[in-house]
Amino acid sequence: MKFLPSIICAAMLATGVPAAAPLAAQNASQGVQAPRQASDADLIDLADYADLVVRAKVRRQSEVEPERAPGLRPGYARFYIEAETLGLIAGSTSLGERVNYLVDLPLDARGRKPKLRKEEVLLFARPVAGRPSQLQLVAPDAQLLWDEGLERRTRLILEQLVAPGAAPKIVGIRDALSVAGTLAGESETQIFLETVDNSPAAISVVRRPNMAPVWGVSFSEIVDQAVRVPETGSLAYYRLSCALPRSLPSEANLAREPADRARASDDYRYVLSQLGQCERLREAPTLPY
Repeated sequence: MKFLPSIICAAMLATGVPAAAPLAAQNASQGVQAPRQASDADLIDLADYADLVVRAKVRRQSEVEPERAPGLRPGYARFYIEAETLGLIAGSTSLGERVNYLVDLPLDARGRKPKLRKEEVLLFARPVAGRPSQLQLVAPDAQLLWDEGLERRTRLILEQLVAPGAAPKIVGIRDALSVAGTLAGESETQIFLETVDNSPAAISVVRRPNMAPVWGVSFSEIVDQAVRVPETGSLAYYRLSCALPRSLPSEANLAREPADRARASDDYRYVLSQLGQCERLREAPTLPY
C-alpha cells in the first residue's frame, strides 16, 4: 500500500483519537456501531491492496451485459459507474473531478438491480496507467456506501497501516521449533512467520511448571525483548487472527523428536484459541499485492 502519510495523519488529528489505540476501542470511543457492509478485518483487506481510497458521488450507472462481464457471480450485476470525486482519503495520485470504474453489486431478494445515482460511496482502488479518469477496484465489489462512521473507521485503519512499526501483512509460516526446558513441564516454542515485505515476525509460547502458557508476538529482530500479546481489535491482532492457517504445517515444524513436534502443534493451537475467529463479511481481494 502506497499511501501518502501526511494526508492520513492530518485526518487523524481531526478525529482526536490516538493512532496506537486498538481499532475496536477507537470505534467505541466515537460511539460508532460497525456497519454490516464490512468488518474491520474487511477494511484492512481492502486498504492493504488499494493505492487509492476515494470518496465519490455516483452520477450515472450503466449495466454491463452479462455476456460482456466475465467472472460475474450469480446473483450479481456489473455496472459501469461515472462518479464525481468528492475527496481523496488516501493516495498520492492526482484525480480529476470525475472518475469511472466497474463494480459488481448484488441483486436484491426480488432480483432487482440497485439504483446508485446520487449515492455517496467509498472506493478502494488502483489507478489505471495512462487513463487518469479510470479506476480499477481492488475487488469486484470494493465499493461501499459512504457514511461518517465508515469513513472514520477507514481513516483509523489507514493511519495504523502506515504508522512506524506497523504489523506487516502475514502470508504464511516459515518454520517453528519447540524446545523442552530443564524442568519437567518447561518449554519454549517459537514460530517464525512469513511476511509480504520479509520483515521479521515471530510468535513465542513459553510454558512453566504449574502455570498457564504465556504467549506473544514480536515484529522485531530480537524476539524475546519485544514479544507481547496483541490487543484485541488492534492491527496486529487482525494480522494474526485473519492470516494464520488453522493448523501448523507439518513441513514448517523443525523439531525431530515426536514430543517436541507435538508440543509445537499444541502451542500453535493454543495461540489460535486465544486469538479467536477472524470476522469477515466479504471475500478478500485476489489481486497481486
